[in-house]
Amino acid sequence: MNNKQISILGCGWLGFPLAKHLITKGYHIKGSTTSKEKEPILKDAAIQPYVFRLGEKNHEEILKDFVNDSEIIVINFPPKRIPDIVTIYQEQINALLPYIQSTQKVIFVSSTSVYQNTNDWVTEAIENHPEKESGKAVLAVEQLLQSHLKENLTILRLAGLIGYDRVPGRFLAKKKEVANGKAPINVIHQDDCIGLINAIITQNAWGTIINGCADEHPLRETFYILAAEKVGLVPPQFKKSDTVQFKKISNTKSKTLLNYTYKYPDPLTLVT
Repeated sequence: MNNKQISILGCGWLGFPLAKHLITKGYHIKGSTTSKEKEPILKDAAIQPYVFRLGEKNHEEILKDFVNDSEIIVINFPPKRIPDIVTIYQEQINALLPYIQSTQKVIFVSSTSVYQNTNDWVTEAIENHPEKESGKAVLAVEQLLQSHLKENLTILRLAGLIGYDRVPGRFLAKKKEVANGKAPINVIHQDDCIGLINAIITQNAWGTIINGCADEHPLRETFYILAAEKVGLVPPQFKKSDTVQFKKISNTKSKTLLNYTYKYPDPLTLVT
């Protein structure tokens, strides 16, 4: 097995810059996309491209070659918001599992949507009761992967993704009567997502679950009003009185286990 090769399932908003970063570290990268049009873009970035959709038939040989000889496999694609999302997402991952060898390591890029609102801090140790179907789907896949991969799996639960072309000022601009304005937000910059994955790989931090989230948690109304104003859009209007439901994602484990320092610890610096 080539210990300088990594397969990245999903070379999109996060996977593509992650692949380019790992190439600078000396890794050969196999990257997947569902779009034939993206194949030359991956090639131009020195990524060995694979075009397939998990769950579709007649992709057995492609999947086998995609994971073959890689030390690490990064599973990085979110569930689609479709009916029966919980079942379909598990079926997609099940299509990949037969080709992963017992000696290979896996990073599953998960989501903090697996956590329920507690109106308090949440850590990796809390019992999960996701409230949305997307969170239920992600948690089901976490458990599926854990049952197959054991200590060869690390789960990275990322908060809301921001940075570069994902401009938070556009998310709620012009909206009125927006709920939960007094709730603290949980976000993470793309650079810190990549930094955490790189730290897991370089430090061989396997067999664990890690949250990825900025240190600071400004109020939702403060952040999104400033974000809209920064890009010249009409800021959202929040409800004057509201029942607040929230969770605050603790990133303590990422900083202690990986000795990681966040590049963007305070999201307000991105919108002021």
